[in-house]
Amino acid sequence: MSFNEIWDLLLGTLRTTGFPTLTWQHVVMWAIGCFFLYMAIVKDFEPLLLLPIGFGIFLVNFPNTPLMGFQEGHPQLLQFFYKYGIIWEVIPCLIFLGLGAMTDFEPMISNPKMLLIGAGAQLGVFVTFTGTILAGFTIKEAASVGIIGGADGPTTIYLTAKLAPHLLSANTLAAYSYMSMVPIIQAPIMRAMTSPKERLIKMKVGRRCSHTELVLFPLICGGIIALLVPAVMPLMGMLMFGNLMRVSGVVKRLTDTAANPLMDIVTIFLGLSVGASMQAHVFLTYKPLLVFALGLMDFVVCTAGGILTVKVINLIATNKINPLIGNSGVSALPMAPRLSQIIGQQYDKKNYLLMHAMAACLAGSIGSPAAAGMLISMFE
Repeated sequence: MSFNEIWDLLLGTLRTTGFPTLTWQHVVMWAIGCFFLYMAIVKDFEPLLLLPIGFGIFLVNFPNTPLMGFQEGHPQLLQFFYKYGIIWEVIPCLIFLGLGAMTDFEPMISNPKMLLIGAGAQLGVFVTFTGTILAGFTIKEAASVGIIGGADGPTTIYLTAKLAPHLLSANTLAAYSYMSMVPIIQAPIMRAMTSPKERLIKMKVGRRCSHTELVLFPLICGGIIALLVPAVMPLMGMLMFGNLMRVSGVVKRLTDTAANPLMDIVTIFLGLSVGASMQAHVFLTYKPLLVFALGLMDFVVCTAGGILTVKVINLIATNKINPLIGNSGVSALPMAPRLSQIIGQQYDKKNYLLMHAMAACLAGSIGSPAAAGMLISMFE
């Protein structure tokens, strides 16, 4: 081979590498990906989600990698997971199936007032929806951003995929980021909005529910939601089916599969797909970056809404509710209920709020999809 042929070969090889098209935006996204890996590995903040999300961000932001595109009309590896898992809404529904198989609704069934806390905690969804429109977003974009405050990742994905898929990576990352930072964000709000006397309120232990009640709950709850907000039934139907498998007690093997291996598998695909959607040219723009500020406001208002709802209930209720569990009206399970318990015991070591807070959080896990269903019905 002549010198010119060798030189052309070397130049051609160089062009296939990532160096010629490497930009500062790629480096910024590497730093963002490494930040989430740091939060997962070093700080242990939601590692099951933040680790695959962080690595997905890191991985996809190398130029010329055949991961998030199409080749001869066929999706590449991570594009396949993203298209058929996220855009086609399969993964969020499978996660709700696993959540249903893992969830004990008895604390909420035994104290139906907790449903009001779950509903009140959706205040931030509609406040942020209004604020987002004022910030220059479209109505559909505002609806997708508003749901972040419910701290329900699968619901955020489901709604955003329908209304504003171009914001999917930013909305999902904001939702899971704020879920992982529950103790940092919620604790100051809880202390500021409650008095020393309110923090000492002790709540009565809920009654035990019969097996019949537990079996009827997913049927009745699923039926009511199907009639009121049918748009969200792919999520709620899977949640109630998973819970029916659990409480029936006759399909233990299926329940274990949905709650453990299946849940682990879809979590891996979810994290990688969401992270891979955060390519530099998509993420480093005005609207995705503003989503994080709006999402934080949303989460703060939702937390405040849950606490305010408890205070209103206490004005007329005979058996008072400790407002510290109001933070659990968002569906950040199990971080929010755990925080209610920790802060409650800082003021009274014999005050056990965990199960009551779990009931409020379970109510939020119903309230958040219900709010999403309303938004889909109005704006899709």
